[in-house]
Amino acid sequence: MTDKHLSTQFDSELSTVSTRVMELGGLVEEQIRQAILALSQFSLEAVAQVQAIEQRVNAMEVQIDHELITIIARRQPTARDLRLLMAFSKATANLERMGDEAERMARMVRSIIEAGSARALPTSDLRLAADLASGLLRKALDAFARLDTQVALAILKEDDLIDREFDGFVRKLITYMMEDPRTISASLDLLFLAKAIERIGDHSKNIAELIIYLVQGKDVRHTALQDIESALK
Repeated sequence: MTDKHLSTQFDSELSTVSTRVMELGGLVEEQIRQAILALSQFSLEAVAQVQAIEQRVNAMEVQIDHELITIIARRQPTARDLRLLMAFSKATANLERMGDEAERMARMVRSIIEAGSARALPTSDLRLAADLASGLLRKALDAFARLDTQVALAILKEDDLIDREFDGFVRKLITYMMEDPRTISASLDLLFLAKAIERIGDHSKNIAELIIYLVQGKDVRHTALQDIESALK
């Protein structure tokens, strides 16, 4: 078997894994979309859809991990290719955790509905934050497919906006509970729901950092935003 043939096979395997990661991303996007629908309409049907998709997300994560391990064992990739494979692995892990957060959102919505106080709670700000987080994931997947560091940088900036939305919502929720202690239990569910949304944004940020690492070879985790921006100029 010629080196060229081996290289072609390896490229095909990489392309297959890349496609699977994008498919997983699309599945998680749908899961988050259903979680937002559950929140906006207090829909138990949407809650059930989120939980059904969760099983598919978990199965796909296991499949991708198996494929990555097989490629590494058979091909013994060079440093650059190994970096790409590790990026696939980390992106997959972040996507699966976003799915976990979407499933957590669905459980919180179910709890709020069962508490019978759904319509009385201030959820409009939360739906806005959820839409921001969903949009961030969409951008992260597109940037990952194209290895676009400028979009990755924009994602890092937008994640700060979600964090600020979360902080503002927490302050509003505390005020709401103080004014009407009867809503404390349901309000705490909303608080956990808000935290799940924030974490979805954090995982999109992690994927953006992976893109910069792949293209620039620089690990920008725990790095100030202005320093990352300077490094990309």
